[in-house]
Amino acid sequence: MALLTEHEQRQVAEAIARVEKTTDAELVTVLAARADDYAYIPLLWASLIALVVPGVVHYLSGYLTMYTLLLAQWATFIVLCLVFRLPKVTTRLIPRSVRHWRASNLARRQFLEQNLHHTLGSTGVLIFVSEAERYVEILVDDGISQRLDDSRWEVIVKAFTQQVKQGQTLAGFIACIEACGELLKVHVPLTQTRNELPNRLIVLE
Repeated sequence: MALLTEHEQRQVAEAIARVEKTTDAELVTVLAARADDYAYIPLLWASLIALVVPGVVHYLSGYLTMYTLLLAQWATFIVLCLVFRLPKVTTRLIPRSVRHWRASNLARRQFLEQNLHHTLGSTGVLIFVSEAERYVEILVDDGISQRLDDSRWEVIVKAFTQQVKQGQTLAGFIACIEACGELLKVHVPLTQTRNELPNRLIVLE
């Protein structure tokens, strides 16, 4: 299932097209369902709890035999592995710093994979969102960072992040693109008509 419908994705593409009529910047948008599956972390939590909890119960009560203790550990491990694989549960098990680090790494990989570093005049702009991590980042190439300080993007990112948390991803994209456009048309104005990179929203499911 798509993170945004085809109609919503077209709205994002149309917003980019409007902005690129006023600036030399090349905007690319990427929407990821999640930055990582974090497969090993739920296993670690399940293993730790399965080892500790039945052991503590046995120590405090003396109720479990060694055989039932082993069965309890295996049963606990299997049940927790299944529960911890649920996306909403998995997200809560991962420290925020780890989630944001993974999302940031994915954003930088996408910047390279989408050839934003090869634009004429180094004017690539990536607007990246990872929904599971509630993470938003704007990455720009040298041609733009030399004219606009990174702090100028922080307010835009903060507002977009709040909209993602509220489930308003489409509205966030449109508002973010338009806000970026207001900055770019002043600091990186249009000097020649071109469209080096696709305007479509890139969805990573």
